[in-house]
Amino acid sequence: MGRLFGTDGVRGVANLELTADLAYKLGQAGAYVLTAETKHVPKILVGMDTRISGDMLESALVAGICSVGAEAICLGVLPTPAIAFLTRFYNADAGVVISASHNPAEFNGIKFFNNMGYKLPDAIEDRIEAIILDQAEELPKPTGKDLGFKSERDTAKDDYVNFVKGTVEGDLKGLKIAIDCANGASYEVAPVALFDLGAEVSVISNEPDGININKGCGSTHLGELQKFVVETGADLGLAFDGDADRVLAVDEKGNPIDGDQIMAIIGLELKKKGKLNHDTIVATVMSNLGFDIMAKKEGLKIEKTKVGDRYVLEEMLNKNYVLGGEQSGHIIFLQHNTTGDGLLTGVQLAKVLKDSGKKMSELASIMQILPQVLKNAKVSNAKKHCYMEDEVIASMCKELEDEFHGEGRVLIRPSGTEPLVRVMIEGKDQDYITKRAVELVKVIEERLG
Repeated sequence: MGRLFGTDGVRGVANLELTADLAYKLGQAGAYVLTAETKHVPKILVGMDTRISGDMLESALVAGICSVGAEAICLGVLPTPAIAFLTRFYNADAGVVISASHNPAEFNGIKFFNNMGYKLPDAIEDRIEAIILDQAEELPKPTGKDLGFKSERDTAKDDYVNFVKGTVEGDLKGLKIAIDCANGASYEVAPVALFDLGAEVSVISNEPDGININKGCGSTHLGELQKFVVETGADLGLAFDGDADRVLAVDEKGNPIDGDQIMAIIGLELKKKGKLNHDTIVATVMSNLGFDIMAKKEGLKIEKTKVGDRYVLEEMLNKNYVLGGEQSGHIIFLQHNTTGDGLLTGVQLAKVLKDSGKKMSELASIMQILPQVLKNAKVSNAKKHCYMEDEVIASMCKELEDEFHGEGRVLIRPSGTEPLVRVMIEGKDQDYITKRAVELVKVIEERLG
């Protein structure tokens, strides 16, 4: 069996790859590893999204947690960032979320947070995995009064909503906001938080039935929200993904606003108030070149990391940066929460909109998104990391970069899972960069195939 943990916990088709048996073992091993040092009955929070498989996996996971003597505190349907926050707020020893984020309903996942609300480092995941796959450590088998038990906390939704509302000063009165909850984890808390802050709220995709999460809605399918914003005359649209750790926005004309633009808008506001540490935003190498051009013009600095929110967070923690994220809308406000938080980001964006007195389209125009082309070159798996050692490929890339004069770029990276090299070219002319990407892919396939 391969490695269980991927970039964001353990994922798979529920009941086929992510079985009740595996959820039980993850509950056991996770609870043991994360709470072994505690001198009290360990408390572990459990939250989930709206998938039909959530009940099955929760039951198994809770059984595993209780079998090693820990208390499982079930919070029901809540966004992933709510569990990260509440783990700290309730002084719990760990948190677990049952969700497959933006994936279709048949998938599910299990991810852990430590007592500080951070996702687990690789070494801890490896230890949990070794217990499950190799029986590397013997787990305790308490009996009688030492067995764990399940409890519930019915204030969890209110506590999270109050936290989100408390991250902005004042209110959102006078704003009309349309939201798409992806039939997922934000369907109760997002409308309440925005309504409590005084906004006029219109909602779609907030009737989960267990199998409609992310289906033609949410941050991966913006079309419905774009129409809805125009129909309702909203000032702003917000689209969450299934577990609401991401958000994308829509302006009053129905145009999409991605994570780079959201970070640009909020980053400039924080800089103006002297609250953007080192005047720096952390982004990934996949951020649009328009982001860099905007930053240069506005006196912002951009630090780039590998693709993945864990690398963004790592850089933020290492250098005390307060804002970072990805084009996908996974944005981290480190002064407020320890992971990407769609609702928190949406509230922050709405507050900038209200305070500016401008239209959303005007705020978004601070950054011009340059056309991007992404093509895959099929190569031999053994050679997929050798692309820059090949003189012909390297010189072709340099030639293109020189030609762009800083108004375009070439990014090549190997796929983590497939025998592919991904080629991304950005520039001002869509047809031209598409043509050059096709040429580069052809050369890479000839040289490394």
